[in-house]
Amino acid sequence: MSASQTSLIDLQIMWHRLIAVVEEQAQVLLRTAFSPIVRECGDLSAGVFDLKGRMLAQAVTGTPGHVNSMAESVKHFIAHFPIETMKPGDAYITNDPWMGTGHLNDFVVTTPCFKDGQPVALFSCTSHLMDIGGIGFGPDGTDVFMEGLYIPMLKLIDQGVVNETLMAMIRANTRLPVDTEGDTYSLAACNDVGCQRLVEMMTEFGISSLDELGDYVCERSREAVLAEIRKLPKGTWRNEMVVDGYDAPVTLKAALTISDDGIHVDFDGTSKASKFGINVPLSYTTAYTVFGLGCVVASAIPNNAGSLSPLTVSAPSAAILNAPKPAPVASRHVIGQMLPDVVFGCLRQIIPERVPAEGTSCLWNLNVRGQTRSGAGGNYGFSMAVTSNGGTGARFDKDGLSATAYPSGVRGTPVEIAETQTPLIFWRKELRPDSGGAGRTRGGLGQIIEVGSGVDAPFDILAAFDRIDHPPRGRDGGHNGEAGYVGLASGKKLRGKGFQTVPPDDRLVVLTPGGAGIGDPRERATDLVQGDVESGLVSADNAAKLYGQAR
Repeated sequence: MSASQTSLIDLQIMWHRLIAVVEEQAQVLLRTAFSPIVRECGDLSAGVFDLKGRMLAQAVTGTPGHVNSMAESVKHFIAHFPIETMKPGDAYITNDPWMGTGHLNDFVVTTPCFKDGQPVALFSCTSHLMDIGGIGFGPDGTDVFMEGLYIPMLKLIDQGVVNETLMAMIRANTRLPVDTEGDTYSLAACNDVGCQRLVEMMTEFGISSLDELGDYVCERSREAVLAEIRKLPKGTWRNEMVVDGYDAPVTLKAALTISDDGIHVDFDGTSKASKFGINVPLSYTTAYTVFGLGCVVASAIPNNAGSLSPLTVSAPSAAILNAPKPAPVASRHVIGQMLPDVVFGCLRQIIPERVPAEGTSCLWNLNVRGQTRSGAGGNYGFSMAVTSNGGTGARFDKDGLSATAYPSGVRGTPVEIAETQTPLIFWRKELRPDSGGAGRTRGGLGQIIEVGSGVDAPFDILAAFDRIDHPPRGRDGGHNGEAGYVGLASGKKLRGKGFQTVPPDDRLVVLTPGGAGIGDPRERATDLVQGDVESGLVSADNAAKLYGQAR
């Protein structure tokens, strides 16, 4: 075997080791986090970067909104804290929505990694913190300053010494000081583990820098993505989708252009920024747009700076998808997570067999908050995002997935955890029959969730739901998914967005949307329809009415 071949094999092995290193980094964050949305649901990201700020590997555990926006945030850290000024034991932090991952509830911590006294890499991670003060995790703010504590690019740890002034500020500006402080330390700790494992790997392979490996990873990944893009027809395709918005519908328009050099998505024509907190910084817009592209065009290629580079995004300044500071952005996921469906609408015009129908898309989190005994357990009341979702859209040759968080990827919060962490009781949490759009392939089902207070006190729902007025659209004769609904058991309908109160003698009722179907329902195989009926997913009435199959 020649030296060059051996070198390529070693580079490939080291690349896989990098992915293993960042996965361990993510698992440390998952296992040490205080917030249930992180430790139970995986709302986090972790990655390793070279000294140029290129992401070389990301953990499988995590969400694309965090990962792909964090990929850009490290460049901002380097601009504020040049590599030559970094010291062993340093760590940096921000939650700046325009330099981080899109809203104040995400802390990004970046740590330089040293080997033999020289910087060799940067580890960065992100997790969602449930409460960082302000009005709370909801869309009612009218500027970012209402939405909580704003941390600029700061040094969290200076050569091993924690910035106690900053930590005191963080603790003083949250209803959950215990959780928030613990989560901050878990972010720093997981980066430290990543640094240790990377140095071990570099020592094992006898390398003193990641320059050669970084170039190999990025160049191979970029060329692999470009090779897939070059198989596609060239040209521009357009799609438009309307979603609920806050006080008025929001139009999302995309023009997707494929060339030999890559894919560009332009959101010109999209609605202007909202006065409420559903706006999206461009970094988050980019994150979910390129994730949608990657899922269809290059799903087998690892996510890194090289594979991301052929995929580019633009949106007009002051559009809802490129909201400038100080626009409110707390619930940026409601609009941002719709973007894979928007680009899928472009791609289905050329590669329909690889693209699903529209789904629920945005998370249907039950953002609940209420009072407990003042200062109980070191926190002030409770605040929790009970993560849930509706159905995904049907695939060309498979049904959609039920109660699945795509494109976010977070897991649903177990009822047992929610009831342990809050004084709430979950009376129902089950699949919603007939909610998946009928079709040759059926949309995934939504859920029925019913929640009440377990104490003689009301609780707040910080609603940030969509697909209530504009459900997922069916394709090629497939039916729409069922629209979402939020209300009280007493019969009162609640608004899809905004702070509202659930009385102690009533219950919150949430029906999450179903995914849309593909194709004429009457072309669906008889055994599949019968299986759906036997499983309680489709009623006998709908089997007869929509699928034409006798009861």
